[in-house]
Amino acid sequence: MPRKIAFWLLWIGFVSYAFLLAPPTQPDTWMLIKNLSLGELEGINPIIVSLFYIMGVWPMIYSCVLFIDGKGQKIRAWPFAIGSFGVGAFAVLPYLALREQNIEFIGEKNIFLKVVDSRWTAIFISLIAVGLVGYAMLAGDWGDFIKKWQTSQFIHVMSLDFCMLCLLFPALVRDDMARRDIKDRQVFGAVSFIPLFGALLYLCLRPPLPKSSEKVARETVSSTVQ
Repeated sequence: MPRKIAFWLLWIGFVSYAFLLAPPTQPDTWMLIKNLSLGELEGINPIIVSLFYIMGVWPMIYSCVLFIDGKGQKIRAWPFAIGSFGVGAFAVLPYLALREQNIEFIGEKNIFLKVVDSRWTAIFISLIAVGLVGYAMLAGDWGDFIKKWQTSQFIHVMSLDFCMLCLLFPALVRDDMARRDIKDRQVFGAVSFIPLFGALLYLCLRPPLPKSSEKVARETVSSTVQ
């Protein structure tokens, strides 16, 4: 219960800050969002471009955990996963507050779950993220970005949303490791705390989700040996 309350308080605080305390909305915000969405990037700081598209990468990262975690929950994960593509952590936080502990995967993986569980999917997402970060680091104007971060609500909140998604990801990793019978949980758990790249590394290195029958067989053998 304290964990759930903490997530709700964090969500309320984040929403309140975004609408009440963040810098004001600039007149060109909607045009900026439109141009970024349509790929019309001329004249836009590469850091802003990369950050905007990375905020589309984060929901893909979360989807690789959320949909599997949601299979054993009373609430559906897909509305929160889809919502995260538009509002990021504003959609993820309510899911974290509503979900229950889920350390076992029951049933078979359908085609979609096989895709989000695939290491190839994780590698594909990682390549996109690395490319975007590299573009920002090599071509971005950090002075201009800091100035816009201080004056634009959109860029300010988007940056904080990125940080929030980095901080929240480990909250899902503990149960995900348990579902996969990962032995080195301290190592994998520590890796997940590395901003962005830790989540990508975790997805690339985690073992595939075992089938229910395989897990039962292992537990039977283990109990027999004991």
